[in-house]
Amino acid sequence: MEKVKVGFVGVGGIAGAHLRNVQQDPQAEIVAVCDIVKENAEKKGAEYGARAYTDIDLMLEKEMLDALFICVPPFAHGEIEEKAAKKGIHLLVEKPLGLDLDTVNRKAEAIRKAGIVNASGYCLRYLDTVQKAKEYLKDKTVAMVRGHYLTSWVPTPWYREMKKSGGQLVEQSTHTIDMIRYLVGEIDKVYANMSLVLLNDIENIDIPDVTSVNFTFESGGVGHLDSTVIQYDHRMGVELLGRDFRVVIDGVNVIIEERGKTTTYKSGIDFYAAQDRAFIEAVQTKNQDLVLASYEDGVKTLAVTLAANESQKSGQAVSLSSFCQSVLQGSSYDEKR
Repeated sequence: MEKVKVGFVGVGGIAGAHLRNVQQDPQAEIVAVCDIVKENAEKKGAEYGARAYTDIDLMLEKEMLDALFICVPPFAHGEIEEKAAKKGIHLLVEKPLGLDLDTVNRKAEAIRKAGIVNASGYCLRYLDTVQKAKEYLKDKTVAMVRGHYLTSWVPTPWYREMKKSGGQLVEQSTHTIDMIRYLVGEIDKVYANMSLVLLNDIENIDIPDVTSVNFTFESGGVGHLDSTVIQYDHRMGVELLGRDFRVVIDGVNVIIEERGKTTTYKSGIDFYAAQDRAFIEAVQTKNQDLVLASYEDGVKTLAVTLAANESQKSGQAVSLSSFCQSVLQGSSYDEKR
């Protein structure tokens, strides 16, 4: 079986992990990389034995790619997905998929029409411990969720601008929202409070440094997620509470507690590598089922975080179904209400 010919657009940040993983996968080879910074493209191209580009259109024209990793900031996607999908190139798109739900929905439609294997970068689904939690919860009802994503400041210049990152909830805490959706089910309504309290001294900042989001699930359950960038360390976790049990995800480890019984699972895998292996195998076998987080999953998670931003803006709880419908109809959520 021939190796999967892989290209990259965007070689900074998280792309580094994907590049290492793909290089180590015997089923794949990196043939081309693209970045708007010529020096970065050439450096990574030399490191991985790939041809370097600064123009994505030229790379797509010149290269015969089987798969493309899209690792650009949320504001910089342009029409990369549509152009690649039109050529039948399978896609792994890093989160968040974008900042405008209408645009992302159009990309999702192009991907569906192309019939390509597709993935979004929600890597926590691939944790062995999260799979243990998923299996345990399959026949149980979660009534309450308590989540947190508490971390330190990200110095990347575009991160501090709402129009470029969407804020912490869209850009980082989205991982926790996605894991909650994956384990509990779809979120029905969100109500958010966000504020810039302590980091006003950072130049050009207009994103909140503290966020609290309450939500309800279609199942009837309730939950919340607290998020901040004012800490000196990184803590991420979720508690899922049901009748006489709780599932605690602490970082990458899982604790299942029942009356008189506690079971602890410690993760033993690199979840980024597991994600990339699954995607490459899915491309090689044309089996979308091997992908745990499709592009459509990424759209749904993005919708929750954008709806939370809308709630902060309006001061009202936001219905996900109404919010998404207003996007489809080309009207604002306020008009829909």
